[in-house]
Amino acid sequence: MKKLITFLSICTTVAILALPVAARNLIAQPENSIQDAACTPEAKDALYASFREKRTTAQDKAYEDAKKYLACPATGEVTEAQQKIIDYLKNFVTKYEDATKKINFRDWLYNKQKYAEAYALGKEILAAEPDNLQVLIDLGTNAYLLPPLKNAQLTAEGLGYAQQALAALDAGKTLEKWDPLASRDVAVAYLNYSIGTLTLEKDPGGALKNLIKSAQFETPLKKSPYTYAYIAGAYETGPYAKLAEQYKVQYLGKDETPDSKLMLANINQLVDRMIDAYARAVALAGADAKFASAKTGWNESLTQWYKYRNGDKTDGMNELIAGVLAKPLPPEPTPLTSLPPSTPAATGTPAGNSGTAQTNGNGGNATGNGAAAAAAPPAGAKSVNGGSGAGNGAAATTPTGTKASTTAPKTGKPRNNRYH
Repeated sequence: MKKLITFLSICTTVAILALPVAARNLIAQPENSIQDAACTPEAKDALYASFREKRTTAQDKAYEDAKKYLACPATGEVTEAQQKIIDYLKNFVTKYEDATKKINFRDWLYNKQKYAEAYALGKEILAAEPDNLQVLIDLGTNAYLLPPLKNAQLTAEGLGYAQQALAALDAGKTLEKWDPLASRDVAVAYLNYSIGTLTLEKDPGGALKNLIKSAQFETPLKKSPYTYAYIAGAYETGPYAKLAEQYKVQYLGKDETPDSKLMLANINQLVDRMIDAYARAVALAGADAKFASAKTGWNESLTQWYKYRNGDKTDGMNELIAGVLAKPLPPEPTPLTSLPPSTPAATGTPAGNSGTAQTNGNGGNATGNGAAAAAAPPAGAKSVNGGSGAGNGAAATTPTGTKASTTAPKTGKPRNNRYH
């Protein structure tokens, strides 16, 4: 049992390192009146003397003594000296319990994965300290782990914490210590990841920006195949789905025009980004058995989109996978306003994965029959279960003859995320 040290040197501040089981149990129990024999003036003097002896060397024991002293009913007129003792002990108990909340909060969040309990405690701390950036960051960086709890309200609160924390960091606020996240960059990466994964269903275009940002820093997210599976899914359900629907409405079955060609060129830019992201997911999955199911889905999507952009062939795809990680992740494409000198032909209609994600009602994680998993959590935390995604949409095809494509871009569901 660790001892709490450097605490309350007569009306000073608190620095608690651990909380023993006995103290936790005591907090959880209702206060009961101490038997009269334990509350005689002599017994109370003994309790206070014990408290003074232990308050800097065994604070859990000192806390027990203080609680026992304060539980004694008042008898007769309280002297000024007695009132000072009572006020001091109340102050000690309040600070001890406040510090205990913070200890349990981080222990439950980062070590024991007791997420519901940790978030309830974090919410309580923020009610008293709304500007506590450390707690906001702790809650926000772990928010992507909440969907498996199937508590939509809690997941929404987690998203809110992530957004508040990221806004504070963007505004220039900082922490003296980032443990256990290692650095500001790690915090920013995981905050963006939480926001991206939890908003993917409702706002895939916005989520895409957060997900790309999350992959910019040297964290486990940059090396996780799931980060890139999410990015591919965000492209599919966001800008690709939107532009594909426009193409269908404006050009399906009509004569080919420069405008229809330009829109298709912009669609192809998005498909190229999807190919890049799926290739990264497949490359990072490698031969690791824990990614086997997810990798199958990603590889199917990669093959379909790659064949669409390369004359229904897979020549060069293995080379793409082998070399893609040596290249920086491309940003979102800038919309073309004029046709490039040459546009690679696309043939066939992949029965692939593009369009609008479905949800399980818990934080916007796509659901379906595809496979992917949550990325590694912040240092000290562990992943838990969540949603999944897959789909069977169809891609835009290159116009044939003098007509725009007779097979319009369709939407389905992305093979992006499944927590495990």
